[in-house]
Amino acid sequence: MCSINVINAINKARLYDYNFLDDVTERHKFREQAIFAEKCLSKEERTTALQFLNKNYDYKKVLYNDGKRRTCENCSQKCLATLYCEHCIRNYFVKNFSNWTSGNNYIDNLIQKCQMESLAPDRIVEWIPYNNLQNVKFLTKGGCSEIYLGEWMEGRCIEWDISKRQLKRFGKMKVILKKLENKRWLNEVRD
Repeated sequence: MCSINVINAINKARLYDYNFLDDVTERHKFREQAIFAEKCLSKEERTTALQFLNKNYDYKKVLYNDGKRRTCENCSQKCLATLYCEHCIRNYFVKNFSNWTSGNNYIDNLIQKCQMESLAPDRIVEWIPYNNLQNVKFLTKGGCSEIYLGEWMEGRCIEWDISKRQLKRFGKMKVILKKLENKRWLNEVRD
């Protein structure tokens, strides 16, 4: 959990006018310097702020295909991220495509496409089987869906475990669920 000091320091580092910097790496270094210059941060808060900046830095490098590449120690491909390898994460998903299905080929293909274009381990689209949910309770009905609240037992992915070559999960978390009554939403996603 981030303290108010950490959140304020991160926001302040983002507010600086750094348009004079040409690339993602220069902007990241500039933000790091801003965090180091913050006198109100304890050592632990500074570490937390830098971890947040590093995750964001990796995401931006992959998103914009910008920055210095490194050779992944696992797959030997050139990757942009420093805390994970975007290729290893995508290969991990390919290996697991046959381990799940929504029961609808279009939805499966859409999720697989999103996974193959994933930019960071904490920004992944997944199929969650209903048996991985608990305490599902009806909240309301609106539009083309019914809304429920439930608990996802595994939770979302948060980071890549380099040594185990798999995604680490957050653990039990509350989620909003929608029971779709028609396929109108599917046509919107398709377009």
